[in-house]
Amino acid sequence: MQKRIALVTGAGRGIGRSIAIQLAKDGVDVAVTSRTESELDEVVSQIQAAGVRGLKLVGDMENHESLRGLVAAVSAELGNINVLVNNAGIGSSSAPQPFIDFDDEFWHKTMSINVTAPYLLSKAVLPSMVEANWGRIINIASINSKVSALHGAAYAVSKHALGGLTKSVALEHAQDGITVNAVCPGVTATKMNDDRIHYDVDRTGTSFKDIETGASLLGRRILPDEIADMAVYLARDEARAVTGQLINVCGGRLMGV
Repeated sequence: MQKRIALVTGAGRGIGRSIAIQLAKDGVDVAVTSRTESELDEVVSQIQAAGVRGLKLVGDMENHESLRGLVAAVSAELGNINVLVNNAGIGSSSAPQPFIDFDDEFWHKTMSINVTAPYLLSKAVLPSMVEANWGRIINIASINSKVSALHGAAYAVSKHALGGLTKSVALEHAQDGITVNAVCPGVTATKMNDDRIHYDVDRTGTSFKDIETGASLLGRRILPDEIADMAVYLARDEARAVTGQLINVCGGRLMGV
């Protein structure tokens, strides 16, 4: 198998940060992007400490014109990307809205970041993956790719769309040595989810601790490293027969879905 070179978006914190560091520990050269450069310094330091090459790039997933340039910059510095992790995303957790009152501008922003950016990045990396007859595209979706979330229509719709994108690209490139999968985290211990829990505390009067305990059958939230473990597996050659799947990592919160 050729040297693996990954691009992980939204890698400054949370799930993206964990995926980038875990991939590096698995021997992958990793380019990371975020809107905030200061967040990336520590991540790149940990990537390089694993003995592989790391590259930081400041990027805004809403700036669609810049995404091809982002891919070109990684290719020029590290080589062609053969592992793409579309992790960057936006949720409505800090300000959930009933559907009838939903802000149209925020709706379009959510689709732009959560759906259009992964679509464009996937298109940009696929030609070199097809030429090499090997590639991995890993989309970080959500259990809201399968079930909806109260007062979170834009997020749920965008994650359903990301699931559809995953299956469509997997179908078209299954015989090109390329696998395309989505990891669907459950309630995960991130800043985004903290905001959602605080909203639910205010809305229901339930304690933060009780909401955490009810987050999964494990009696806790999922950890970012546990999401990263699945992404690392999907990026390996051993996962060659796994494609077109939306894989739950949710501690049993969803069963049979």
